[in-house]
Amino acid sequence: MSSPIILAIDQGTTSSRAVVYDAKTFAVLGVAQQEIEQHYPQDGWVEHEPEDIWYSVARTVREALAKSGRNAKTVAAIGITNQRETVVAWDRASGRAVNRAIVWQDRRTTDFCRTNAADQPMLTAKTGLVLDPYFSGTKLRWLLERMPLLNVVAERGELAVGTVDSFLIWRLTGGAVHATDATNASRTLLFNIHTMQWDDELLRYFGVPRVALPKVKPSVAEYGVTKGLDFLPDGVPIRGVAGDQQAALFGQGCFAPGEAKCTYGTGAFYLLHTGDTAVSSKHKLLTTVAAMTDAKPKYAMEGAVFVAGAAVQWLRDGLHLFKASEDVEQLAKGSNPAEPVLFVPGFVGLGAPHWVPEARGVIFGLTRATTAADLGRAALEGVAFQVADLIDAAEKDLASEVHAALKVDGGMARNDWFLQCQADSLGRPVARAAHSESTALGAAFLAAVGAGLANETALGALVSAATRFEPKLPAADRERKLVAWRKAVRAVIGFYSSGG
Repeated sequence: MSSPIILAIDQGTTSSRAVVYDAKTFAVLGVAQQEIEQHYPQDGWVEHEPEDIWYSVARTVREALAKSGRNAKTVAAIGITNQRETVVAWDRASGRAVNRAIVWQDRRTTDFCRTNAADQPMLTAKTGLVLDPYFSGTKLRWLLERMPLLNVVAERGELAVGTVDSFLIWRLTGGAVHATDATNASRTLLFNIHTMQWDDELLRYFGVPRVALPKVKPSVAEYGVTKGLDFLPDGVPIRGVAGDQQAALFGQGCFAPGEAKCTYGTGAFYLLHTGDTAVSSKHKLLTTVAAMTDAKPKYAMEGAVFVAGAAVQWLRDGLHLFKASEDVEQLAKGSNPAEPVLFVPGFVGLGAPHWVPEARGVIFGLTRATTAADLGRAALEGVAFQVADLIDAAEKDLASEVHAALKVDGGMARNDWFLQCQADSLGRPVARAAHSESTALGAAFLAAVGAGLANETALGALVSAATRFEPKLPAADRERKLVAWRKAVRAVIGFYSSGG
């Protein structure tokens, strides 16, 4: 008889992945990935077709199981992780989406956020977040205002809304379960992270009917079983759910206060576990819910960089500087270090610790000698410098310097040149995970705990660093680079905030 397996569904911003793991060793048995189309109907707007998301999940699950050579009936549990603040609305009767999904990168609610900036202290006190277009509540408010009929059907209980995880759970269970986990709920501006419930005052503020929202559960919980699918048998339990960054924190084995990771995907996300304490940031970081294996709340501080891997994609698809994203490493190696190029990749605004949604990308220091290699180097440095700013803000909040190696994962973490650049910009070691895709692994870990096949102690023993990058840049040179970078960021903020 075959040993049990865990199926992880990782639905991201630019692609969906499915990974089949051995339930004991967490060795990868099969993996499949499919890109999904991005839609940009206006400047700053980013959308996905929900059916594209669903079909990509169905296809990758089928392919990953086929590659594993294992029978789908041996799946002990499913873990789901997802792009977080992206919102979907669908008809409860048919299960069909009523609109394109509004993606977390979308900036269409900028005016609302600026107009109501005075309300931010109240919102932050309840949610740990800032009033920014990034978060789901502003997107749902826009959708329900622009499509008034939706408000009517929502109030009647005929409309379901939620983040991508809740949409997938609904589809996987044949419409039997409308649920989300606390990590995803904590990214909506509708959820009180202290009471761990949808908040009536916040629901009124954003005009979102409670009846339309999913039930909130811990990350490890019973989320129903599969039903009516052509790619999985009926009765497979869904036991673990977490937003992508909290899943990566769990997948990196960061279970205790003080442990931190950074995941480099479309954006870059730094999370520092703070245990059962919701630390309030004075330096514009976020307070968010960490993955919970039971009903006891866990928290993390987070800094979000909106553009990381997306900058590499732009060099590839927009400027056609190379054919494959991994080629940027070789390109950057050919850069002339003396070329004074700085790239602030604010294509969809600046996230933490600045929060300037109006900002856009800017390149400084172009000369006649600037080459494609210099642009590649500047793009990678721009991501590394942004992460350095996040960690600097976290250290100020904690009033202590963090010396431990930064655990990293994600697509850009496969780039050795970039990780050396990151270590140099931080002045501290960077440790790449043995599993470069800790997001899917975290979802699998959570599902395994939910299925009674593992606990945190056993999982922690499985997590190890594959490669460690020590800083090589002299402290004076690092400081000089960061001073120039922060001057460039201030210039971008000044230009766009002034309406210039």
